[in-house]
Amino acid sequence: MAQTEEKFNSLTELYNRLLPALKVKCEELAKEKLKVEANDIWAYCLKCKWQSRKDLRIYELVDDILNVDAYKISLFLKNKYNYEEL
Repeated sequence: MAQTEEKFNSLTELYNRLLPALKVKCEELAKEKLKVEANDIWAYCLKCKWQSRKDLRIYELVDDILNVDAYKISLFLKNKYNYEEL
């Protein structure tokens, strides 16, 4: 079976394509008593997971989102919001 490569014209377009996975992860984290929004997970993945990687496929992006560690995202958000308050 041949794989087709999806191309996205902007990060917004890619974000919208990944939004269902982001929402699922938000719901999962909420069950662990961690309130995050889709754009929080998006920001974490952009900065911590995908910054130095190239030519990622959509299934790899979804996998990264669904496997975001609750502890790591909470540290990321804590650092982000503490930094923004300064």
